[in-house]
Amino acid sequence: MALTPNYVRIATEEAWAPAWLLERYRKLIAEKPASWDPGFRSLWGFFTGATPRATQLAARIQDLGAQRIADMDASGIAKQLVLLTAPGVQVFDAPTGTALARDANDELNSSMKKYPERYAALAAIAPQDPRNAVKELERCIGLGFKGLVVNSHIQGTYLDEPKYWEILEAAAALDVPLYIHPNTPPASMIEPFLPRGLDGAMYGFAVETGLHLLRIIQAGLFDRFPKLRIVVGHLGEGLPFWLFRLDFMHASMVRANRYEGVKPLKKKPSDYLKENVWVTTSGMQWAPAILFCQQVLGVDRVLYAMDYPYQFVPEEVKVTDELPIPDADKKKLYQTNAERVFRL
Repeated sequence: MALTPNYVRIATEEAWAPAWLLERYRKLIAEKPASWDPGFRSLWGFFTGATPRATQLAARIQDLGAQRIADMDASGIAKQLVLLTAPGVQVFDAPTGTALARDANDELNSSMKKYPERYAALAAIAPQDPRNAVKELERCIGLGFKGLVVNSHIQGTYLDEPKYWEILEAAAALDVPLYIHPNTPPASMIEPFLPRGLDGAMYGFAVETGLHLLRIIQAGLFDRFPKLRIVVGHLGEGLPFWLFRLDFMHASMVRANRYEGVKPLKKKPSDYLKENVWVTTSGMQWAPAILFCQQVLGVDRVLYAMDYPYQFVPEEVKVTDELPIPDADKKKLYQTNAERVFRL
């Protein structure tokens, strides 16, 4: 597929995992009791298995060389913003997670240097070790990384909790975006999802990640850190559809003084979603949904992503190419929004 002359396609939620991390995932599954993190076991018990879907994904997700470049060329993708796949290093104890994050970032940095025109990257951190997570973020930004990724919940906890605020403060101070990437729901909420296979990309990812972002908004963290910028995938994990109801119900709860954890905000919840949050099209190459998000959030707030290699369907690029929008807006979607948000 030839590149359209008016723009280049930048894909902004593209997953990677080194072979050694997948081996550690296998070891966790083998050694931990069956009740330990059922979401992790569901996700990586499958993708470290021997089915055709699992083996194909495992081969692609480890590759940062010829295979990935060939796939990008086949689908017309000029550049990938690469991030460490869920759950990253967030399932390990704090010292182990911190050490593994550094190893992963160093390996990814080497590939960026080898293919500087094809890859940019987000830094992996171990948020379960907040102080060292900030140090690793600062190191990676110095190396040329474009932001950081947190694979949603941190062993059942969320970034709105005060112990994690120094990570948010650092991202705001460094003026780099935080990508909240989905994870399977934690043990405390996953039980009703599992019997019908709803724990992953079909629904559980969106529920858990949308919850995470709403907790940050409800906690007033965009008031505390007004320069904080957050990116979420899958067209906002359903939240753009809820803008009216979020505003209505938040105002109602504040008036009633119903919850200790819900206080007045300087703005409406929808304002933060329009001013501090960007969404990507990862896994959601569906014209009505893309157009809706552009309408309610603004054309400057929606970025293209493929969700490689989990949803590597080259034909889906055609859906975005054929959106009934002006060429200038299409260039924003594919290229200039990403360049601005991630300073590519």
